[in-house]
Amino acid sequence: MPVLSNTATKSGNHPKVIKKGPSSLSPSDRLARSLGWFSIGLGLAELFAASKITHALGMNGKENLIRAYGIREIGAGILTLSVDKQAGLASRIAGDALDIATLSAAMTPENPKRENVGFALAMVAGVTLLDMIATGGTMSRHSSKKGAVRDYSGRSGFPNGIASSRGVAREPVDATPAH
Repeated sequence: MPVLSNTATKSGNHPKVIKKGPSSLSPSDRLARSLGWFSIGLGLAELFAASKITHALGMNGKENLIRAYGIREIGAGILTLSVDKQAGLASRIAGDALDIATLSAAMTPENPKRENVGFALAMVAGVTLLDMIATGGTMSRHSSKKGAVRDYSGRSGFPNGIASSRGVAREPVDATPAH
């Protein structure tokens, strides 16, 4: 929460942020948000530069597949940025598995660009690891305990308990006005 200085005057000056407080986002939430934006950016690249990507990987003729993967990435990124980030991260991991399978199929001795494919495989493996870390962190932080029932029977809603509240309304009130 930012700390504001009291420099606002009638002339229209606005308060200035002196110091920012800690973020309410955990490191896994920040990682998930970064992966969501990364997914959208990668998806746009796959959607609009599919021919360049397939050429660089020696996968000519697979442009429509790359475009479809781009749409999948954009959807996973939007879902990862949403409230349901766990579903978005799970879809990213599933997409990573598809990417690894597709790249592995392109890792043939006949492919003159297999070094590029190997580099792409290494990159996807690294991002998959980040996806798994973010998924584990967000699941542990945001998942409710399955089957756990909360017990509110000991709570009354009264600050000092019900017993201390009984009869308080009947007690005389000091009628002297406070100035």
